[in-house]
Amino acid sequence: MTDERLLRRPIAARGTRWAAAIAGRLARWGVAPNAISAASVLFAAGTAAAAIASREQSGTLRALLLVAGALAIPLRLLANLFDGMVAIEGGRRSAAGEIWNELPDRISDALCLIAAGYATPAVAWSPVAGWSAALVAVFTAYVRTLGVAAGTSAHFAGPGAKQQRMVLLALGLVAAAGEALAGAPARVLPWTLVAIAVLSLVAAVRRTRRIVAELARGR
Repeated sequence: MTDERLLRRPIAARGTRWAAAIAGRLARWGVAPNAISAASVLFAAGTAAAAIASREQSGTLRALLLVAGALAIPLRLLANLFDGMVAIEGGRRSAAGEIWNELPDRISDALCLIAAGYATPAVAWSPVAGWSAALVAVFTAYVRTLGVAAGTSAHFAGPGAKQQRMVLLALGLVAAAGEALAGAPARVLPWTLVAIAVLSLVAAVRRTRRIVAELARGR
């Protein structure tokens, strides 16, 4: 196994024909991988803006905003997929590629999770849940990069890895939209953030244990 494979997040969609076709077209069009990484932050900002805007709304309008925020999440994840494919499979790597691969992800996580915490004003502790989820998400990624810096392979173990966090958040936003349409008390989104924080913490612990074990084996 090459170092590149050891350090790269395993994504099943990377091996599909549709993903290869889109990445190939982006590369032929001259789209820079770093620009795709930057676009992922814009999609995350869309999720954040929709969540914040929903705060003062109710009923159908709140539901539409929450669904719009949820729909921006898979767009962010697709950008995360294609930036690496264009860079590596498309042969368009840059010297600062690793920075662009990591930093936008941390910004995107923080935008989405913190904003989601402010989307439910009826729950006083919801902002704390959002900030906590964002903090633990960044910490989970830090553990992985710390292991790489120490000389291990990159450990992407979940639960609470990036894709899992975002899927949970998208489901929470859609469920919150359902609450708004039904006129039910808004409760599901704050608890979704609590679940994300807990699962991300579990992921951080699992990654730490694997990193320590790999270092003990001398790799």
